[in-house]
Formats: sequence, C-alpha cells, structure tokens
Amino acid sequence: MCKHILNAQVSIRAPCCKKWFDCPECHAEATDHELRKTNEMIFLCKKCKKAFRKDVNDYEDEDEFCPHCDNHYVVEAKTPVAALGVEGDDARMDSRMLKDERAKPQVSSVFDKDDYDGRLG
Repeated sequence: MCKHILNAQVSIRAPCCKKWFDCPECHAEATDHELRKTNEMIFLCKKCKKAFRKDVNDYEDEDEFCPHCDNHYVVEAKTPVAALGVEGDDARMDSRMLKDERAKPQVSSVFDKDDYDGRLG
C-alpha cells in the first residue's frame, strides 16, 4: 500500500530491479538506485490482480483502462495532507464535544442500600 498516493489503482514494475511499486517515491525509498526509464511499462491492476503492458509511445485515451476489467487506473492522485485541527464545529458554539469533568451530585433513589432499615417498617 502506497503512503504517497492514496488512490493508486495499479502497481508498476520497475524495469531496473524487476520489483513492483505503487509510485516512484516508493521505489526510491526501498532501493538504493534510480528508477530506469523505459518506453514499455508493465502494470498490475489492483482490482483484478492481472498484469498488462502499455507502450508509452502509442498511449491513447482508451489505454487509461485495464484491458481485463475496465478499471480506470489513470485518475487524479490523492496525496495525504497533514492537518491539525479539531473535528467538528466550533466548541464554543456546540459544547457536546467537550466532556464535563466536574463531579456529579449523588441523587438518592428508592433502591439505595443504605436506607433499607428506615423504609421497611
């Protein structure tokens, strides 16, 4: 699973080391050499788990789909964005998110064990 591209639809076989990676950044982190450029790329669809080849020189619009399952693998990449914040609305407006740490007063009940003698006659 790629931590750089969250919605990777295919894995790409690196021509230099013959290993599968989701993105070039994953290849750079896992190996000690640069990714070799090539005109023929080998993909592995993550939906149907089948491999297929594409020639970069003859790449057309219909080549954006897996030939086995028609999974659209050329999509806009979603990269993780670091964000600090509180989920929800402003706590000053909606105080349901805040926990009340104060001690709650004890409410006596007819079922309190301490007072059985006085009630039973």
